[in-house]
Formats: sequence, C-alpha cells, structure tokens
Amino acid sequence: MYRTSYSTAGNQDEILEFMQQNNFITLIGFDGEYPVVTQVPIQTVIHNDSIKLIGHIMTKTDHYMAFEQNPSVMAVFTGAHAYISASVYEKPASVSTWNYKTVQAKGSIRLMDSEETYHVVKELTNQYENPETSPAAFNKMDEAYIQKHLKAITGFEVLVKHIDHVFKMSQNHSTKNQESIIANLEKSEDLVAKEVAKEMKKNV
Repeated sequence: MYRTSYSTAGNQDEILEFMQQNNFITLIGFDGEYPVVTQVPIQTVIHNDSIKLIGHIMTKTDHYMAFEQNPSVMAVFTGAHAYISASVYEKPASVSTWNYKTVQAKGSIRLMDSEETYHVVKELTNQYENPETSPAAFNKMDEAYIQKHLKAITGFEVLVKHIDHVFKMSQNHSTKNQESIIANLEKSEDLVAKEVAKEMKKNV
C-alpha cells in the first residue's frame, strides 16, 4: 500500500467508521498457489479492543477451501474514488491523479458451524430488511426454506490483527486547488465523483 503522511486519517475512529459504512468488501486468501478473492457483505463488529468482520460465503468453492487450509486473509474496504484532472489546478501543467479511500484489514478467519451461520444470516438480513415491516425479513421466511439454503453457505469471522489505510483526498494541495477540484467534481454526471467532492469538503 502506497501511503504518505498527508493521506492518513486523524484517528482510529475515522477508520472504523469508514469500515462500517463500506461493508461490501473484497476478501482475499491464498490457496498455496494463487490468491483467491470473493466479494461479500459483512458486519464490522467492534467490542472493546477487538475488531471482527462477520459474513458468509458459498461452501466448497475455491475461496472456501483456501480459507479452510490457510486462515490468513485480507479484507479490502473501498469507498468513493475519482480521477482528478490537473487542468483545474492553479498550475495546470502538472500531474493528474486519483482520489480515493481504502482500508486493508489483515487477520485470521474462522469458519462457522451451521448454528452460527444461521445467526449470521439472520443478523445480516435484519441489517437491511426491517423485521417489523419488510415482507422479505428473516422472520417472514419459511424455516424449511432457510434450512435448505443454509446447506450451501458457511458463516465466517475474521479477527482483525492489523489495519492499513489510505485516505487520499488532495490534502497536499492548496485550498484554492482543493476548492477547484471540488467544484469540478460537483459538475460531473458521475455520482461517485460527486461523493468524492463531499468527502473532500470535510477537509477544506
């Protein structure tokens, strides 16, 4: 990971908040020959000094078997990102760049039994479907239907041991440059670029 002194968060809480807000992660393992990758939604659970990433994967896939034989994994959290054109700088004959936020969390994965997996699916579903009002809520599903689909998945828990991050939002540029970048991004039709503008405004 390429990091600079200006592209880091002010405190750990900012990093953890980013992880909780960007919870569709890229989970990476190693099968002994090649990296294996899967993209999954997770819950970032913080308790005292421990950070755990909880979700589920399809059973008997390449990543499942890799995690089974090698518990060392990396989770990559990615936020909004955008191309930053030097054409809007005070001195436009400069190098253009890319603004982005990302967190890499390294840790050890534990695969769960069926009872734990049941609980993981329930919690993750309830995070997005209101148990009281949604017709797709977990408690509205037929139990036989749930048990049938549980046979194809396995819950997991990653105990995070190390976190790296880059929050690169043109902090190394003058206030005038940053304001010009924000204005340019806000004119874009790209919704993700507009999100980068919002992130940049927090620093100006």
